[in-house]
Amino acid sequence: MTLTDTRVDDAYPTRITGTPEHLPRVHPTVWGTEADGPIDAATLANHETKGYTVVEDLLSVGEVQTYWQELVRLSSDAELAGDERVITEAKTGEVRSIFDVHEISALIAELVRDPRVLDRARQLLGSEVYVHQSRVNYMPGFKGTGFYWHSDFETWHAEDGMPAPRAVSCSIALTDNHPFNGGLMIMPGSHRTFVQCAGETPEANYKSSLKDQRVGVPSENDITRMAAEHGIDQFTGQAGSALWFDSNIMHGSGNNITPYPRSNIFLVFNSVENALQEPFAAGAPPPAIIAGRDATPITR
Repeated sequence: MTLTDTRVDDAYPTRITGTPEHLPRVHPTVWGTEADGPIDAATLANHETKGYTVVEDLLSVGEVQTYWQELVRLSSDAELAGDERVITEAKTGEVRSIFDVHEISALIAELVRDPRVLDRARQLLGSEVYVHQSRVNYMPGFKGTGFYWHSDFETWHAEDGMPAPRAVSCSIALTDNHPFNGGLMIMPGSHRTFVQCAGETPEANYKSSLKDQRVGVPSENDITRMAAEHGIDQFTGQAGSALWFDSNIMHGSGNNITPYPRSNIFLVFNSVENALQEPFAAGAPPPAIIAGRDATPITR
């Protein structure tokens, strides 16, 4: 695919040398209507306001067990050991994430096309969609490390070349999410503000940021300001529930020092009308296993 350089039209400049600012979002959050999918009008309006939606019991108990066994299989697959798609914990060497998982696992490839998932992605983005990124996350008990506060879109814009925040993430819990085992924290309404980040993007930054992100994260002052304005919610619930959240929402998670693991399937859908271009603040894009560049619509 030929990349188009339109960085001169950048509506969300970041990785700047001056003082970061808070920029107003200039794009919608919800692009579709009630008639376009299974989400009702009230839930769509709430998603537009808060930037996220929780779907309880998206997967049945039996399906959760099936996918959990698949995560166990993938993490113990000797052929995957050493593969660049496998990200390990910086301190322990245990598997932290496996990327491009819908290309590795037939089960997860089916999940991407499941109407319960695909139809919601199409509705929220108001178009056909493709997978920008997929992964499974492992947060084992006692040793699981969290993710610092960040907006996914800031990274996807700066490093991947995503023009607008017309992407949505679906995190499907395969273990119970408690308030105490590293559950995802989210700032409701923060998706309406783009928080610039300071600093130049290092070459191949994804290699280190997937273990410990240090570039493309807001300052403590920015986080304090956003938290004071929006507050913090936390995604908790039983295995099988799903969190749909906007690409620009501020979120993060703490370490898991409890005996209870927290694992999930993470699927990112991008509108085919928002295909990647050249990076807006990096020298070269990451590999396709991190940021998919084939914008062919998903079909069932």
